[in-house]
Amino acid sequence: MSANAPGETIDARVRRRLRELRLEAGLTLAQVAERAGMDVSTLSRLEAGKRRLALDHVPPLAAALGVSADGLLGAPPPRDPRVRAEPRTAGGLTMWRLTDRARAGGAHAYRIRVSAGRDTPPDPLPVHDGHDWMYVLGGRLRLILGDEDMVIEPGEAVEFTTWTPHWFGALDGPVDLVAIFGRHGERSHLSG
Repeated sequence: MSANAPGETIDARVRRRLRELRLEAGLTLAQVAERAGMDVSTLSRLEAGKRRLALDHVPPLAAALGVSADGLLGAPPPRDPRVRAEPRTAGGLTMWRLTDRARAGGAHAYRIRVSAGRDTPPDPLPVHDGHDWMYVLGGRLRLILGDEDMVIEPGEAVEFTTWTPHWFGALDGPVDLVAIFGRHGERSHLSG
């Protein structure tokens, strides 16, 4: 979140914070409006500054965004930028989340260690909603993407839709990579 701008009015700050908090949570205008019990056009005009913010708007909007009224009205406390996520292991993958807060669309960055034992693809290959991006730091990654069986070397990146049947594993030893997954990809890769 950005700091308060010098001379920023409370009305301008709340409009800015409405948008920041909504985007940070990955919510649409319609989702926040529904949660706040207001029309989506009203919320849109409030965010855009085309409608005057009334005090009775603050409590339902704060509740819809999961913050206190003070959190919506006031300056946010400084946030520690360090990401402190514990590694999670499943299916031969150890994943360290490198991002705390997903942007719209829910994508997160990960450091991943693929164990040498992850060398046999499942049948059938999984598919899920989303898009994956991976960059190999070390080791040789085996990527099966549809009918293609590829070796991805250190320094190479891949990007693909996860509606294509896919799997990745180690070819001849452990693999270290950085990846960006949406929430569906995170669940899929950590479940096996």
